[in-house]
Amino acid sequence: MKIKFILTYALIFVFTLNLIASDIIPGKPQNKPIALVGGTIHTITQGTIENGVVLFDKGKIIAVGKNVNIPKDAEIINISGKHVYPGLINAFTTVGLIEIGAVRATRDVTEVGLINPNVRAEVAFNPDSEHPPVTRANGITTVLVVPTGELIAGQSALMMLDGWTWEEMTLKAPVGLHIYWPRMIPPSTVRFSRQSPEELKKETERRLQLIRETFQKARAYKKAKESEAQKGIPYHETDLKYEAMIPVLEGKVPVFVHANSSKEILSAIEWAESEKVKIVIVGGSDAWKVADVLKNKNIPVILTNIHRLPSTRDSEYDEPFTVAYKLYKAGVKFCIGGEGGYYNERNLPYQAATCAAFGLPKDEALKAIAIYPAEILGVADKVGSIEPGKDATLIVTTGDPLEIPTQVVYEFIQGRKVDLTNRQTKLYEKYLEKYRRLGLLK
Repeated sequence: MKIKFILTYALIFVFTLNLIASDIIPGKPQNKPIALVGGTIHTITQGTIENGVVLFDKGKIIAVGKNVNIPKDAEIINISGKHVYPGLINAFTTVGLIEIGAVRATRDVTEVGLINPNVRAEVAFNPDSEHPPVTRANGITTVLVVPTGELIAGQSALMMLDGWTWEEMTLKAPVGLHIYWPRMIPPSTVRFSRQSPEELKKETERRLQLIRETFQKARAYKKAKESEAQKGIPYHETDLKYEAMIPVLEGKVPVFVHANSSKEILSAIEWAESEKVKIVIVGGSDAWKVADVLKNKNIPVILTNIHRLPSTRDSEYDEPFTVAYKLYKAGVKFCIGGEGGYYNERNLPYQAATCAAFGLPKDEALKAIAIYPAEILGVADKVGSIEPGKDATLIVTTGDPLEIPTQVVYEFIQGRKVDLTNRQTKLYEKYLEKYRRLGLLK
C-alpha cells in the first residue's frame, strides 16, 4: 500500500508540473503610434514595397507606403533588411483546447454524444496554454479553433494568439457549425472492423438520417419560436441545441463539412442544396476530383494535413502535395489549414511551402495562409493583408516565412507587441548555457 501511495503521489506531481500555466505576459494595448521603417513590405493584396513604412495606431493600420508622414510621438522601429508580412492564419486547429493529450483533464475538444451544435470553441479555449506562444513564434497570429466529434460537433471560433482571457482573444465567433460527414468509403476496403459491410453501410445511412432529422427539428423549432409573438400561440421552451442552429438556417453562419473522399464531398453538397445552407469543405483530400463541381457552386475548401501519406495505396506519392495546385488551376477558392492538432501547428508555413514545391505558385502559397483563409472565414476586412483600416496584426521576419531558416523578430496583434519567448525558446537557452559551461560550445 505504501509503495502504491508513493507511485500515485509521484504521478500526480509529474502531471501537475506539466500543467503549470504559461508565464508569458500578454502584450499591452498600443498607447502610441508605431512606425516600422525601412523594411520590405509584403502587402499580399497590393504588391511589395521596398524600403517602405507601415504606420499603425490604436491597433489599426493607418498608412502603408514609401512616403508616410510619421507623427512626432510615434515609436520608430528600424527594420532595414527585414520583411513585413500580415500575421499568418491557421484555418484548422485545436490549439488551446488540448494541453497534454495523455491527460484527460486537459482535453476539452469533444463533447459526449453525436449532436452538439451548441458547443462553443471559444469558451473552452485556454488562454494560459503553452501551445499558443509556441505557435505564434513562427508567425501564426490567428487560428480557427475547431471542436471535434463524430457528427455535429459544435461551432468554431477565430482566436488571436495573445491576450488575458478568451473574450479578449476572440476575433470572431461563431465562424461555422462543424459537421463530420459519415465516412462513405467502400465497406470492402475497411480493415479490422468488427462490423460487417452491411452493418457499416447501415451505420452510415443512420448518421446521414440523423443529420437530416436534426436540421428538420431545428427548422420546426425556429418556426415555433418565431410564432410566439402571434396571439394564441403558446410559449415554447428554449432548446440551446436548436437555438444555436438558427443563424445557420438563416444563412448567417456557414456549415463546415469535414469530408475527404469525392463521394463524401458530393453527398455533402447535395445535402447542403436540399437544406439551402452555405458550406465549406474541410479536409478535401479528393477535392481535386470534383473541382469542377466545387468551382461551379462556389464552394470553398480548407485543405488540411498536407504532410500525410497518399489517400490510397495506388495513389501517386505526391498526391497530398499537389491538391492545392490542382484546385488553384481549376479556379476553386481554397486555403491551407493545419493538421488539426495542437503541438505542431507552428509548421503551417512549411505545409504551404510543400504545396509551392509541387506546383502551386509561391505567391499563391503565401496567400493560402493569409488573405484566402481570411476571406473564407469572413474576416478579410480585419486581417490577411497589410492595408490601411485593417488590424495591425503583423509579423517582421528575417526572410520568407515559407523557408525554415527564417525567424520572426517582431510580432504585433492588433497593435500589441507580442512576447515571442515560449517554453521551447527557454529550454533552448537553458541547454545552450549548460553545454557552454561544460565547454562543449563556445
